[in-house]
Amino acid sequence: MPLSKISQRRLFKYKKLSDRRFLFESDEESDSSQSTMAGTRDYDHLFKLLIIGDSGVGKSSLLLRFADNTFSENYITTIGVDFKIRTMDINGQRVKLQIWDTAGQERFRTITSTYYRGTHGVVVVYDVTNGESFGNVKRWLQEIENNCDSVQKVLVGNKCEESERRVVLESDARNYAQSMNISFFETSAKEDKNVEPVCSSAFSIESRK
Repeated sequence: MPLSKISQRRLFKYKKLSDRRFLFESDEESDSSQSTMAGTRDYDHLFKLLIIGDSGVGKSSLLLRFADNTFSENYITTIGVDFKIRTMDINGQRVKLQIWDTAGQERFRTITSTYYRGTHGVVVVYDVTNGESFGNVKRWLQEIENNCDSVQKVLVGNKCEESERRVVLESDARNYAQSMNISFFETSAKEDKNVEPVCSSAFSIESRK
């Protein structure tokens, strides 16, 4: 469906997400001085994580599982971008995460590419039952290189519970990740497997000290 034919309701939702994005980026840039004066900051570190990959690989399901610990069988394609926030304690540090879920369709590429700004970590997701989505990982990694100076990257093979439909071997994906010097996990958003370690691996507290 052409972008021009997306309903006004959805465009309005996207516009609101865009407004929130700029608010969050502004908050991140000015938060240190303002919160120090007010003494109200409830976290030690703020990180922005981006989830990218082909449409249908389960990016939204991973986001929902990590942020809300829920899973839905109802698949709804992300329009533009969406995000959730989770605050967690890691090694005695209070960490606030902004996790952004991006649309995988080509027609949204110009829109979603702007969301690389200020990103600390990127999770590249493919579907273990979809060989094409794994083949496109190289293109997604190149997009990171084109839009980010230096970020932590994690390769994720989602839907690993679908053993009978698997077409991408875990060993092949792991070897590829090692050749690219990036972390690798297989996950199941449905069964809550390895979702937490993925997001924890996508940022480094030490790099912010």
